[in-house]
Amino acid sequence: MAALPPRSQIGLGLALCLAVASGPAAAHGMKFRNAQVESLSFAKLDGWKNDDQAAAFQTYMKSCGAILQGTRAVRAARPVYGGLYKACEKAAALAAAGTVDRAQGRKFFEDNFKPVRILPEVHTYGYYTGADGFYTGYYEAEVAGSRVKTKDYNIPFYGVPAKFAGKKSTVFSQYNRTEIEKGALAGKGLELCWVKNPVDVFFAQIQGSTRVKLDDGQLLRLNYIASNGKPYTPVGRLMIDEDLCTPEDMSMDKIREYMEANPKEGEALRLKNRSYVFFSETRLNPNDEPLGAQGIPLTPGRSLAVDPTIHVYGTPIWIDAKFPITSDMPKDNFRHLMFAQDTGSAIRGAARADIYFGHGEDIPHIAGRIKQFGKFVMLVPKGVVLVGSAPEPVEGIPLPRPRPKEIVAANGPAAPALPKPRP
Repeated sequence: MAALPPRSQIGLGLALCLAVASGPAAAHGMKFRNAQVESLSFAKLDGWKNDDQAAAFQTYMKSCGAILQGTRAVRAARPVYGGLYKACEKAAALAAAGTVDRAQGRKFFEDNFKPVRILPEVHTYGYYTGADGFYTGYYEAEVAGSRVKTKDYNIPFYGVPAKFAGKKSTVFSQYNRTEIEKGALAGKGLELCWVKNPVDVFFAQIQGSTRVKLDDGQLLRLNYIASNGKPYTPVGRLMIDEDLCTPEDMSMDKIREYMEANPKEGEALRLKNRSYVFFSETRLNPNDEPLGAQGIPLTPGRSLAVDPTIHVYGTPIWIDAKFPITSDMPKDNFRHLMFAQDTGSAIRGAARADIYFGHGEDIPHIAGRIKQFGKFVMLVPKGVVLVGSAPEPVEGIPLPRPRPKEIVAANGPAAPALPKPRP
């Protein structure tokens, strides 16, 4: 999960771009292109007062541990980072004064941030479709394994060569997935452990970490360390394209069911994804959560994987969506303050995020069902200006989009009413 694990199981990421603002706004703000921003108030956030802001504050403090190490040059170059740094200084002082309860936590966020809804533009023939933020879920996989190769345990988890150990940004790119699964690395001393099912390795690579329950009773913790740098192809999208599953029915469970029921076809599908992930053994205790790309332990239900080319790690993000938590139907309200603490190579876009759900027997099924749209509200540090661009409302037949008008999310005019999504 640290660095860039290739998560996003169904390939429904939104293609968006970001550019830092030029001109007057550049000194104290940032600019989203191809995304609309809408200033809100905390009173407009449904469920805001019902969330446990004390728990949210504790998760934010984990991010602050990393943010407060930032240099003055970094803070000056990235206005949002600089704003988060100032907020973290206040958070640290508040935490030092004693335990922060829900009311204090809520007041902290309200005093130091302003909510700004992010609405990506999705254009077809030049009109705005009104798409909201898009969410998926991920988790820490669990699998049985062995330190030594046996008749049953014969599928390896690979590490990287010793000269690359500890270099999480290193790309080990000599081989693609097909070559590796056919044995290109066999016998090179890179095997960390062995499992029974190649599908288990594949899913651990998607999630970025795994718990391996060894046959001697020990627990082995593996975490993403590098990839081969080959393009990541979502197998869920391939299944949809090949009419093996409908978009509505697509889930991680569907992918696993298909691969295990159809081993040869599943292998062929898997090999179309040339990307391959390597792991390293970590010294985490059984109760420890894996590290995210920010370099801090993830928090189930509070940590988000986001696009780091757009968002700064540690940014608070309010989610308001209906998810299939208790059943297959997306009927459960999910209204929580989350924090950008991780990333994934398929997590791209201003309003695209992957929710970390932790580990456990039911967790893979819950996380695998998440593929819903919902409100994506970024809590922007006060004093930072966020600028977006959006097309004029167009009704009737699609028309060429007029030149975008910049909308200032703070210290400026309110955003105009959004056009309704086209049926």
